[in-house]
Amino acid sequence: MIPAEQCGAFVASMEQVLDVYRRPYDPENPVVCIDEMPKQLILESQAPFVDSKGIVNYDSVYIRNGTTNVFLCVEPLAGRRIARIVETKKRDDFARFVADVVDGYPRAHTVTVVCDNLATHDAGSFYEAFPAERAHALMEKVRFVHTPKHGSWLDMAEIELSVLSRQNFSRRIGTAEEMERELSAWLEE
Repeated sequence: MIPAEQCGAFVASMEQVLDVYRRPYDPENPVVCIDEMPKQLILESQAPFVDSKGIVNYDSVYIRNGTTNVFLCVEPLAGRRIARIVETKKRDDFARFVADVVDGYPRAHTVTVVCDNLATHDAGSFYEAFPAERAHALMEKVRFVHTPKHGSWLDMAEIELSVLSRQNFSRRIGTAEEMERELSAWLEE
C-alpha cells in the first residue's frame, strides 16, 4: 500500500518508468533493467533422504558457507540478459557491473538503466570505483531512471530475479561455483 503522502511521487516515478518502457527498440539508446539479489550459501550437514512418497527431505541443520550477490541486467526489448555473481553488493560492485554492461554497448550514445532506489544505485558509485575520468565518461553515458519507493516491482530485472530464485536457487546451494553453474544454465535456457 502506498502511503497517501507519497502518492504523487509514486505516480510520477511510475509514469517515468512506464514512459521509458514504451520507447521503441533503439540499439543506439538501449533500455536495460538492473537489480541484485543476495544469496546465502548453504552446505548440507547430512545427506538428504527421499521418503516413501519420493520427496527429498533435508536436515534442518546446515552449514553456512558465506554469502554471494547476483547482479542481473535485462534488456527487455532485445531479450538480452547479463548476470554476475560477486561476494558483496557494495557501491564499487554495482559500478563495475554497470560499467561492464555499458561496455557491452560500444555503439550506444546513452544507456538508460532502470533500477530501484538502493543507495548504491547512482552515478556517485562510479566515482568510488573508478578514476574520475572513467567515472565521468560513465556518468555521461548512463541515464538512471529509478522506480518509485515501494514500487521496485516495476523493475523488470527484479521480476527476472524472482523467476531465477524459484527455478534455480530454491534449493540449498553450497558454493559460489555451484551458483555460477546454476546461473549459467538458467541464462542458457
